[in-house]
Amino acid sequence: MSAKILVAQGGGPTAVINQSLVGVVLEARRQAGVTAVYGARHGVRGIINEDFVDLGQETSHNLELVAGTPAAALGSTRDKPDAAYCHKIFTVLQAHGITHFFYIGGNDSSDTVRIVAEEAAAANYPLRCIHIPKTIDNDLVGNDHTPGFASAARFVVQAFAGANLDNAALPGVYVGVVMGRHAGFLTAASSLAKKFEDDGPHLIYVPERVFDIDKFRADVKATYDKYGRCVIAVSEGIHDADGTPILSRLAGDLERDAHGNVQLSGTGALADLLCEEIKKTGIKRVRGDTFGYLQRSFVGCVSDVDQREAREVGEKAVQFAFHGKDNGSVAIKRVGYYSVNYELIPLATVAGKTRHMEDEFIAASGTDVTDAFRLYLRPLLGSNLPDAYRLRPNAVAKVLNKG
Repeated sequence: MSAKILVAQGGGPTAVINQSLVGVVLEARRQAGVTAVYGARHGVRGIINEDFVDLGQETSHNLELVAGTPAAALGSTRDKPDAAYCHKIFTVLQAHGITHFFYIGGNDSSDTVRIVAEEAAAANYPLRCIHIPKTIDNDLVGNDHTPGFASAARFVVQAFAGANLDNAALPGVYVGVVMGRHAGFLTAASSLAKKFEDDGPHLIYVPERVFDIDKFRADVKATYDKYGRCVIAVSEGIHDADGTPILSRLAGDLERDAHGNVQLSGTGALADLLCEEIKKTGIKRVRGDTFGYLQRSFVGCVSDVDQREAREVGEKAVQFAFHGKDNGSVAIKRVGYYSVNYELIPLATVAGKTRHMEDEFIAASGTDVTDAFRLYLRPLLGSNLPDAYRLRPNAVAKVLNKG
């Protein structure tokens, strides 16, 4: 039987999403009967607009160069399709005779694949639908971790290691706001920046725990009194006991994205507002940064493990599609200290659901992570992770001030 393939990318770009794209294209070329491999430009919006490119005409050499390039080579979209939108997607796929649909993305993308698969089944149209995991938030249910997370985590580790060195040289308080609306994995990654006991980040706040602004100020003041400085990692999605984002409590008018979500870290407002709260404790040198887009597709800060697995989930998606009988989502499963297997799990298992950091990964204090998390994350970060060193404190005896 002849086969026509369509692949698209959705949601936020990552440093390795193009590895998955190229994995699909090259593996599809190896399958008997494949007559076309198309890519939709700008995700599902490109499908609606029939904005396709013929990936079958790409050279293998250029595909490999694209694979090593961050962001989304096909372009992406923030469209959140409902049932009517997905029906339009299916209509276009049917008109072009597409037999295999691959969508690389996160929670919403998996739900889109689920609905399209249901539309095809209802119309008795033979369409194989496979979701390929991608998200820096690491919040896909059914996965040990997701492609894109490890490279973003590697950036966060290195950024906080540098911020810690800067803060040690010129002591004060530093606040770094990291992406993570509902899951704190990426913010928690900052913990691997610590080498010495007094290194930052000294305080880590994730959305899996309630954030209390009064306790926050007390934590910062106590840490500052102990070390003479304080480095803080904060998830953009921190919230109070009612589930209200802290930014909503502290700020006035807020922008919302296309999904109706409050814009959390995109403006830098949360870092600024937290810095103002810290200054109420009497600490004067306070600085804040919002990592924003920097952590998603930073060139030259990519985990080799992440690259390899992102390629493999694309390859496995095609293999599952051509050598299996079911629609589904490719999932990464950890084996041993560090190796992985790939499984095809039901779309309903992943679609529209959010994974949160497990309790075993969060310290009882609520302001740190556990060694279990560090052991979980370290092999994902890849090889040749930069390190930082200190001068030894070989003090010279004072002559004038002996007291």
